Amino acid sequence: MTGSVRRAAVCAAAMLMLVTTARPAFADNVREREWHVAALGLAEAHRLSQGDGVIVAVMDTGVDTRHAELTAAVLPGKGFGEGNSSDGRSDSFGHGTAVAGLIAGRGLPNGGGVLGVAPKAMILPLQTLRGDDGLGVPGFLAEGVDWAVANGAKVVCVAGGTSENGQVREAVERALKADVVVVAAVGNTPRQTTVAFPAKLPGVLAVGGTDRNGEHAPVSVAGPEIRVAAPAVEIISTGLSGDYTVSMGTSDATAIVAGVVALVRARYPHLSGAEVVHRLTATATDKGKPGRDEEYGFGIVNPVAALTADVVPVPPSAAVSSAPARSAGAGVKWGFGLGVSVVFVLIGVFVIGRRVAERR
Repeated sequence: MTGSVRRAAVCAAAMLMLVTTARPAFADNVREREWHVAALGLAEAHRLSQGDGVIVAVMDTGVDTRHAELTAAVLPGKGFGEGNSSDGRSDSFGHGTAVAGLIAGRGLPNGGGVLGVAPKAMILPLQTLRGDDGLGVPGFLAEGVDWAVANGAKVVCVAGGTSENGQVREAVERALKADVVVVAAVGNTPRQTTVAFPAKLPGVLAVGGTDRNGEHAPVSVAGPEIRVAAPAVEIISTGLSGDYTVSMGTSDATAIVAGVVALVRARYPHLSGAEVVHRLTATATDKGKPGRDEEYGFGIVNPVAALTADVVPVPPSAAVSSAPARSAGAGVKWGFGLGVSVVFVLIGVFVIGRRVAERR
């Protein structure tokens, strides 16, 4: 990378930890660990829609297509940055692979493996973050959003955040005007204290996190820009080299909501992007203070209601409009909002994991 455009340095430490389990985390017991599948009523939702044909662009570290649940789910994409000739179908870090599994994992025979929220959607992998540390520069994200729109994506998933940047703002605005739904993470505490960028932008579906009990997850940032919340704690998904990861953070919640958007776009292809977002917010399960609040937004995303409810059409005033660009921040980094990640190795009775330093 040249001169003035440099990635921010990161002070991070990884800690190996050994966690015992009652039995090995083989692929055939992964499904029972996917607690969010039952919590969100996905079995019923899948009788109505599985996201057939909807292209979801994943702005991340790429996707490891060697994972059986993802082999048939991932289209050729693109890598960004000097010397990056990848088509997005590789990942040496794992974050993008986990996000893709939550969105469109195909599962395995006999009810095994990771089942995504929209298991017939297609993933368009955009490698906008490098694999060694999961960081990149905002310009890569902006280029990726534009490329995704030009190549048929109807949903853009940004499971992370960046410094406020004019290029990213303009790319997101172009995507929204092109009828693409942009879903983005609000960020993780304590590193992030306010809703992250680009989640805070007008028109973006900003996603916060909840725990197993449907309560606000402490790892999730709160703020007035949050639109909906989704599970973000102890979320299992696809990992590298056929393994599985368990993590917490608003990255997971964002991937789940991006999958729900794909379900709605497949069932109601005539709806505009703004109407799709309105359908999710209007049918969300209200939590916290009545109405919209800073922890849940309009509530916890409800896939079945989003696919079945009689929703009043979105008012014209709620349509996405172009907001004047504010000055770009001085920072040049962008990364994802994943908190703790544990990798399950499919051998023996131990699970070897990695606690990854907080990443935006």
